[in-house]
Amino acid sequence: MAQLIDGKKISQEIKDELKEKVKELKGQGIEGALAVIQVGSDPASSVYVRNKKRACEYIGIRSESYELPEDTTEKELLTLIEKLNKDPKINGILCQLPVPAHMDENKIIRTIAPEKDVDGFHTQNVGALVVGQQGFVSCTPAGVIQLLKRSGIEIAGKNCVVVGRSNIVGKPMALLMLRENATVTICHSRTADLKAMCKQADILIVAVGKPKMITAEYVKEGATVIDVGIHRQEDGKLCGDVDFEQVEPVAGAITPVPGGVGPMTIAMLMNNCVEAMAR
Repeated sequence: MAQLIDGKKISQEIKDELKEKVKELKGQGIEGALAVIQVGSDPASSVYVRNKKRACEYIGIRSESYELPEDTTEKELLTLIEKLNKDPKINGILCQLPVPAHMDENKIIRTIAPEKDVDGFHTQNVGALVVGQQGFVSCTPAGVIQLLKRSGIEIAGKNCVVVGRSNIVGKPMALLMLRENATVTICHSRTADLKAMCKQADILIVAVGKPKMITAEYVKEGATVIDVGIHRQEDGKLCGDVDFEQVEPVAGAITPVPGGVGPMTIAMLMNNCVEAMAR
């Protein structure tokens, strides 16, 4: 039986620690507020936004909501971001992605002030991660590091394979594992023998966006498997990029979907918000 890595429990621990930190900061007269911008009414985005607001409420920081119609122009959105950049009462700015097709996502990310970019997507924060300087780290990869550390899984010296090379998960994930002294390989759609590469991993982190793609034959006996994917199946149940039923008997430790990486993303967003307050 693989050790089940419980993201719900660990994210709750983190939020409870942050709640105490916020109390301490408020005692020093430091208040915090997160501005959450959503353009359009994508149902999945609305759920994420609601969860982020709830988490703010729980740890004791204010959230300001900006729900903009689908036909908002890019210029109007950028003007709002510039206004929030200048507002001393706002510590963090989050623009829920994806934005409507008529907007340039990269331009929007670049407009958010790096010191308020609690998503960790601004090129300045990504650059800081590359060279090992202080900056905000993308929330999902940061959450994976906490899952491993708080589950007692050794990272230093281990072979880590990251499947997926997105800017939001794959690339920052590899950099964070490198920072924790793992030996890191990044695999992607052009990797020649994906199974053989994955099989070498002591820690296998999967973020490919394909339901149940990783089966038992990709996994080394006793490896730690972190599943970043989330998909809704035809029967309405959720699954990840890893075929849990197949892989769980082979793995040494594994994250479930739901209840693994998902809750950690919001916990680490709250962590970035509190860091922005403290700074």
